[in-house]
Amino acid sequence: MTQLVCAILDDYQGIARAMADWSAVESKADLRVFRERFADDDALVAAVADCDVVVAMRERTRFGASVFARLPRLRLLVTTGMRNAAIDMEAARAHGVTVCGTASQTAPPAELTWALLLALAKHVVREHTALRTNGPWQSTVGGDLAGRRLGLLGLGKIGSRVARVGLAFGMDVVAWSQNLTRESADALGVQLAPSKASLLETSDYVSIHLVLSGRTRGLLGRDDLRRMKPTAYLINTSRGPIVDEAALVEALSQGWIAGAGLDVFDVEPLPAASPFRTLPNVLATPHLGYVTEANYKVYYGEAAEDVAAFLNGSPIRVVN
Repeated sequence: MTQLVCAILDDYQGIARAMADWSAVESKADLRVFRERFADDDALVAAVADCDVVVAMRERTRFGASVFARLPRLRLLVTTGMRNAAIDMEAARAHGVTVCGTASQTAPPAELTWALLLALAKHVVREHTALRTNGPWQSTVGGDLAGRRLGLLGLGKIGSRVARVGLAFGMDVVAWSQNLTRESADALGVQLAPSKASLLETSDYVSIHLVLSGRTRGLLGRDDLRRMKPTAYLINTSRGPIVDEAALVEALSQGWIAGAGLDVFDVEPLPAASPFRTLPNVLATPHLGYVTEANYKVYYGEAAEDVAAFLNGSPIRVVN
């Protein structure tokens, strides 16, 4: 009988095995772990061509129709989280591949949002660097949060967490999205912005908390960034393509806005030549919003459960 094979992809930190009990899976399948990102579809297919099960970490690896067509042995694809824009669900169904998911915590990305926002407002990186290199003592004047306006694009589970912290800081919190209702905003003590334009024009800090979709891709373009205050900061811990990347580089280079805190990008890992690596008014992190111990234990723990259940003939947490 052919040995079943299960692959764990994109385990950048090499911790997937330690974050969950895989014994139920290993009792029935050969478990392989891949730490490096695949350069293209050919490399992916070559690595997992003999795999029956694949565990994907978030949207680090794309599974399009052409990939599914080249993986005839694949029967189960597990994604961390219950939504993954990098998976062609129609193609998965067409090729008889079951897709299962896991829970995902909302606290980690909300926490990172505030880490970026506070570091930008208080010039933490610049002052820390100066202190470590015997540079000037107190070379900047920090921005205030109390009394300033925080504009949230999206007020879902993560946006709501960010809003509560903003209110605790004494900020004037406003929110807007295409589906946001006044009742939902009122329930959190947040103002409903009359329009996206109004939010951008009046906010001192703009933070994005939207799901990437056809409606939100490119939601912030050149004209939108032009509307922001020259003293305002943009924070994006959601998805890179929600913002027109070329327009954002222009906005930062030309001083249309004061700066940006970015955890997500159009292409990840971020290319070596990306301007976001060198622009002085950018604080960038390598998509750390969901990378926490508690979240990884949920991701990998439930992924292991998904695989074991599937191998036992009873799939759980199936993504439709």
